[in-house]
Amino acid sequence: MTDGTHRHGDEALCETGLELYSRALREGGVPSTTAATAPCLIDIGLLHPVIDDLDRLEPTAPTVALQRLLRTSEDRIARERRRGEHLADVFEPLMRLGTRAAASEDTPALRILSSKERTGQAIEDAMAEGRQELLAIQPHDSKVTRRPDILAGAIKRDQAFLDRGARMRALYQHTIRHAPYARARYERLTGDVEARTLDEVTERLIIVDRTVAFIPASADRTLALEVRHPALIAYFINTFDRLWHLATPMHPQAVRRPTLNGITPRQRAIAALLVEGHTDTDIADRLGMNVRTARVHIAKLAATLGSESRAQLGYLIGRSGILDQEH
Repeated sequence: MTDGTHRHGDEALCETGLELYSRALREGGVPSTTAATAPCLIDIGLLHPVIDDLDRLEPTAPTVALQRLLRTSEDRIARERRRGEHLADVFEPLMRLGTRAAASEDTPALRILSSKERTGQAIEDAMAEGRQELLAIQPHDSKVTRRPDILAGAIKRDQAFLDRGARMRALYQHTIRHAPYARARYERLTGDVEARTLDEVTERLIIVDRTVAFIPASADRTLALEVRHPALIAYFINTFDRLWHLATPMHPQAVRRPTLNGITPRQRAIAALLVEGHTDTDIADRLGMNVRTARVHIAKLAATLGSESRAQLGYLIGRSGILDQEH
């Protein structure tokens, strides 16, 4: 069994590992080759090589192993506690930004939503009360947007919002323009709804009726921040409007971005990131594509400009003037 198939938490002891560790305790050790069935035992220090016989592994005493694992667990808890204290320090001055009117109301200007489920419910509640407008920035997330259950729920929620006479404007990355799930969503919606795309967008942002906004509060989006502070809402709306005017229409009328001098708009976006020194992985993440697709575009860009190396490509991009062209 290899590391690719033998996966679990760092402190977990799987059934296979427990059996092998028990055997090592009973017999005083086991052959090194048996560790292949449970590499976790070496990773967490329950087995270690015998100094005078490298072909054998001997067990760490259970009392020693337990103390070591408990210490690791305590260190992790301490790190999480320090992270929580840091977040509290960061948000404490923000909590004081509320106006007198906001302070006198029951609804807080800022509220942490502690799970994806609570965030989804809060957005649904806000849209259920909304009557005017929804502004949304949605970064590419294929694991979510392609799930039929999530898509069906989003269409039902959005249509109910539109049926009340509200309008919707949404910004996405260019990578979803031809995605089946994106076309299916907008083809089924009726009402005042528009969508545009950019090469890069900000993190997720949802604004309902210009009174409440939702933004991520953690990198994995398990936490979200519900914002009702007027100054912050105005800032988010201004950011959205600026991006909206730079974006390319996708729905209801799609506009094709022009190719200039054999360089596509996508290749110009990649060229800009290459010049800044980003890696292929960084470029793929920022433009919402996989690394293989990014490398195909880079290869086409290099062929168009006649580049024979990565270093030469950066030079040729700068000399070509493609980053100065209007797009």
